Amino acid sequence: MNLQQVIESLDLKVLTRPRDFRRVVPTSGYASDLLSCVMAGAKNGGLWVTLQAHMNIVAVAALLETSAIIITEGARPEAAVIEKANEQEIILLSTSLPTFAVVGKLWEMGLRD
Repeated sequence: MNLQQVIESLDLKVLTRPRDFRRVVPTSGYASDLLSCVMAGAKNGGLWVTLQAHMNIVAVAALLETSAIIITEGARPEAAVIEKANEQEIILLSTSLPTFAVVGKLWEMGLRD
């Protein structure tokens, strides 16, 4: 499964610069709003699902080399966060769905690690 399929299946809004999302292949998934848990438990190359939308998510995602961050529950990052994500080449996606629903849909799509 590639990121383009995830974006289309979950009807996600791309917040950062467009790119060829078919070439981005998430290797795992992780859901948490606690940054220390994400740093300890998420795997490199994974999708991170969170309702956090502040600047620190970009730093954590860069550290972990995540494939993308899915920001849930309609949370909207400020323009400076999106700008920083573009600089760091971090993909930010958003949805109004709750975190639980997004994780369930990713599981159904086969992302189970």
